[in-house]
Amino acid sequence: MENTSLQIYFSQIKAFPLLTFEEELELARRIRQGERACRQKLVESNLRLVVKVARAYVCPDVPLMDLIQEGNLGLIHAVERYDPVRYVRFSTYAGWWIKQSITRFLVNKRRVIRLPCRKEEILQKVQKSYHTLTQRLAREPTVGEIAWEIGVIQKDVNSVLRMTNILPLDAGEAGSAGILEFHEDYTYNPERALLRKDSQAAVQKLLDTLKEREKNILMYRYQFTGNGRYTLKKISAKMGISPETVRQIELRAIKKLRNSSGADFYPA
Repeated sequence: MENTSLQIYFSQIKAFPLLTFEEELELARRIRQGERACRQKLVESNLRLVVKVARAYVCPDVPLMDLIQEGNLGLIHAVERYDPVRYVRFSTYAGWWIKQSITRFLVNKRRVIRLPCRKEEILQKVQKSYHTLTQRLAREPTVGEIAWEIGVIQKDVNSVLRMTNILPLDAGEAGSAGILEFHEDYTYNPERALLRKDSQAAVQKLLDTLKEREKNILMYRYQFTGNGRYTLKKISAKMGISPETVRQIELRAIKKLRNSSGADFYPA
């Protein structure tokens, strides 16, 4: 019965034509002006994308049609949030929302116990602090460290982990899995990641308008090299000029960037 339903659904969505990049951008602009028919057209033209993503999550205990339905919810959310100004293909942007919607559905479906609101709130804080501390400490944090980070007692953290069928982070057994293998990361936001990537590309484009020495100094000073922020003294030693000269070049370069960008430029 399910196979028949799937075949009917597949034949229906094949009738919707795929869109070019220019058509996607135009529809997105009209959607932002309130044209609901354009919203429907953008959704329908990407239903095959949902099927493609959903197939990667097929498992014995969950029907493919359920995964597709959840993916469609992610697609709708992507249509509502898609911004044509970012100038990226809609499928690239929507893919993250579709995957997130499907994985969240799978995690919630497999929970042994549905959490009360307070426990759910603690779990979300645990997930967020886990990833923050992992990057900060360069290792897996312990339950105690997570409890301290989110301001709750360790007993509450362990209680939430047990209720969601997640093993303690610091169980200490060889080969035991950590929280990442048992629970979806809700902290990831594809829209924020895409915006960060676009911002980095825009900054790099501005830097390329500078002279080579000006560009290098800003890259050293504001961590664009990925090696940490350099002091004026360190840059002067590296480039063979005085710290005061480095400072003057830095100020001159920032002034150029402000003028060329048409807005204030404040490196982070």
